[in-house]
Amino acid sequence: MEQLPEVLIPVSVIISARNEAKNLQENLPAILQQNYPDFEVVVINDCSYDSSDIVLEDLQREYPRLKVVTITEHARFKTGKKFALTLGIKAAKNEYLLFTDADCKPASVNWIARMAVNFSTKAQIVLGYSPYNRTRNFLNPFTRFETIKTATNYLSSALTGDPYMGIGRNLGYTKTLFFSQKGFASHMHIISGDDDLFVNQHATADNTIIEIHPETFVYTSAKTTILSWYRQKKRHMGVGKLYKNRHRRILSFDATSGFLFYTLFILCLVFKYEPLLALGLFGFRLILQLIIYSKIFKKLNGKDLMWWLPFFDIIYYMYLNVFGLIGTFFKTKQWK
Repeated sequence: MEQLPEVLIPVSVIISARNEAKNLQENLPAILQQNYPDFEVVVINDCSYDSSDIVLEDLQREYPRLKVVTITEHARFKTGKKFALTLGIKAAKNEYLLFTDADCKPASVNWIARMAVNFSTKAQIVLGYSPYNRTRNFLNPFTRFETIKTATNYLSSALTGDPYMGIGRNLGYTKTLFFSQKGFASHMHIISGDDDLFVNQHATADNTIIEIHPETFVYTSAKTTILSWYRQKKRHMGVGKLYKNRHRRILSFDATSGFLFYTLFILCLVFKYEPLLALGLFGFRLILQLIIYSKIFKKLNGKDLMWWLPFFDIIYYMYLNVFGLIGTFFKTKQWK
């Protein structure tokens, strides 16, 4: 059995929740019961009108580590997730912060310990991984595939010294970094981006580290309908235009080149223009992908998705370009 790292860094886990009574009841105990000596959990009850307050009160009686910050709805001033997180960070008593969501559950009781040990280095930002639970819903395989592809890009980029994003379901950074960079001030007017925009603006090769031990995975449930999935992706893709220029160029090149490759491949087959050459290039690309992705998909708990690679890769690049355009021209007006 692999030995657990010894670390005694005080940690605050921050969770912003709006109308998440069911998820809080199901998932929050898994965080409150972490195998770690010194931590607190700060939940921001963000203008909830369900029974979240009752659930949190019951959990507070059982778990003294739980701290609740309540935001009430104002008739004129509408708050977003960034405002809620800012209040939670201010309320946190510790320097080292971990972030997740109410609909998320760590893979093990050692999530905090294995994430926190990275703060014992010079790292100020820790990028984790958050896969989706495997279900039989028709959207689930592609949603999991897209998540692994996205993680492969941002984690590998961080490993090469050019971090450009993180996922708020499993992310850590220091309170000092947050306040020294004025928090979310530069993009507070954008509904999304509390995770990826913050990382994009402030992560460097020297202050960022990744953590992908299986015990640090934070699982969540994927959207189960086309409409809910569309709204989520529209919100996520809308912030890409605010990335640093070089990151936008790199991501745009990847999306465009993949789209053009598959478009030309399909056109060659339909119009029977050099079909053997087209199939040969497709096969060569596929073999390279299988070689590169086989270990990555296994590591990121998506080994079963390798069978879908030829089909999902085409959809993935179509999706990137479509939602890239949607995110550019249509604004999202609410975070939840």
